[in-house]
Amino acid sequence: MAFVSKKRKVADTKVDANKSYSLKEASSLVKQITTCKFDASVDLHIRLGVDPKKADQAIRGTVTLPHGTGKTKRVLVLCTPDKEAAAKEAGADFVGLDEFVTKIEGGWVDVDVIIATPSVMPKIGKLGKVLGPRNLMPNPKTGTVTNDVAAAINDVKGGKIAFKVDKVGIVHASIGRVSFAPEKIAENSQELLNAIIKAKPSSAKGTYLKGISMASTMSPGIAIDTKAFIN
Repeated sequence: MAFVSKKRKVADTKVDANKSYSLKEASSLVKQITTCKFDASVDLHIRLGVDPKKADQAIRGTVTLPHGTGKTKRVLVLCTPDKEAAAKEAGADFVGLDEFVTKIEGGWVDVDVIIATPSVMPKIGKLGKVLGPRNLMPNPKTGTVTNDVAAAINDVKGGKIAFKVDKVGIVHASIGRVSFAPEKIAENSQELLNAIIKAKPSSAKGTYLKGISMASTMSPGIAIDTKAFIN
């Protein structure tokens, strides 16, 4: 039987498992039930009424959170030498091509976002098996395959995140830290939900937002009332 700490037991008593909270209520409550000593991530888990096996229902996209994520993202730019100076000036943490392709083939993935120029995509296509499962493969749909590497870096550093539905129809995304004010947690959450609602495919039938849960690192989940987001 798994050990449950005293702090976790207290946190569990503060969340009514039979209640669906408003986004405002959940954004305040998540701060109260976080027991870890570090600045934990606050995440949303959104269960969608889609079939990810169908290409037009494999929901994915990007959204810029108004208050950022609270985390400094490590960015790797894979590009030709003529783009390296612009990438470094814009704040990329790693810049290059062949040496990083070799490192990634060896298992190195110590970055949060990878940006690539279109011209180098043939070289990094073989990295899909390593980067794909970690949602790190550059993709034009998420703005990570572009010739304007400086703009892409600024977007990422400024709070732009990518979201993608997993194989069972759930989107998992970090929308801030527990140190954020409740209002900022709620506004970031609303921005992500707006983007996901906007991405609803016309072929998806029935209930689209089936469930929304908010949780911080190691905290119990807080169910959010989906009715507030209908229409």
